[in-house]
Amino acid sequence: MVILSYYLPYLWLAIAVVAAIIEGCTTQLVSIWFAIGGIAAAISAFCGVPSWLQLLIFIGVTVLTLLLTKPFVHKAMNFKKTDTNADRYIGMKGIVTQQIDNTAGTGLVKVQGSVWTARSYDGEVIPEGADVLVKTIEGVKLLVKEITKPE
Repeated sequence: MVILSYYLPYLWLAIAVVAAIIEGCTTQLVSIWFAIGGIAAAISAFCGVPSWLQLLIFIGVTVLTLLLTKPFVHKAMNFKKTDTNADRYIGMKGIVTQQIDNTAGTGLVKVQGSVWTARSYDGEVIPEGADVLVKTIEGVKLLVKEITKPE
């Protein structure tokens, strides 16, 4: 038991260092709380605290720092999705320059001066010259729906 208590402070420091190295290798916060808990347990071990209490300190400090920092971490790591330039075409009107036929794999649409390959959103064949509305983008293809004209 004496040998274990001699090495325990170094075990806690090793846990803290390994957790810090893992944290440094990631882009997310995943192990910083273990590093802080390890440091607290190592300090308690150097002060002669019994091993069972060192373990409780490690667990307590780790859980406490996790709970206290969770709101800040969540806010800091919650990145706003940035729309790409292509997303601006969603909801715009365009004109079919080549008949859209999902079965044949054909279809071109001109939107805002740009020509895109296109597929029908609902699977219908859309004739050349028809006005369409861009519903979504999948890869490099626009999924469009024909705009029906009132009669």
